[in-house]
Amino acid sequence: MQGCRPNYPSFPGSGGKTATRLAFYLLRSSEQDVANLATALLEMKKNVSFCQRCFHIAEGELCQICSARGRDEKRICVVEEPQDLMAIERSRSYNGFYHVLHGVSFRPLDGIGPDDLKIEPLLIRLEQEGIEEVILATNFTVEGEATAHYLADLCRAKGGAGSRDSLTAFRPGVILSTSMPETVQHAVDGAA
Repeated sequence: MQGCRPNYPSFPGSGGKTATRLAFYLLRSSEQDVANLATALLEMKKNVSFCQRCFHIAEGELCQICSARGRDEKRICVVEEPQDLMAIERSRSYNGFYHVLHGVSFRPLDGIGPDDLKIEPLLIRLEQEGIEEVILATNFTVEGEATAHYLADLCRAKGGAGSRDSLTAFRPGVILSTSMPETVQHAVDGAA
């Protein structure tokens, strides 16, 4: 069992106790269940990557949202993580496109700075895709607020959507990925 434990603490939000619980859970599981889990994880790693346009999860070059027709091509909602995008989609209150940063920019203790995020591709999209409105939907945390301010300044300096006073920030007062769809819908409706 000691061979399993070193792999778990690298998972976000897990430590030694979680690793021990998971190891014992797998030990009590049937061999078939463990094999199915291992197969599913390997298949996910092999077949799922990130969208080349918005950086959401995808099984091909583009995610389902970027491939969809009928979405508002003039709006882009910037979120921290794919889970935040999925929370907004569950609310069914937004019909534009997204851009996933894969983190928040100001976490120096974790070694994450603005250059570690998908900010440059966002700025390129704003220039090339004719975006008219940028919705900054970072989470209601100190880091999320700092990221939103940083992005707003960058967008305005770059021109385009941000220079036309079409930057919108919505703050549901919670973490998006853990919010109820109704809470997210209320926040999106308030930002529109």
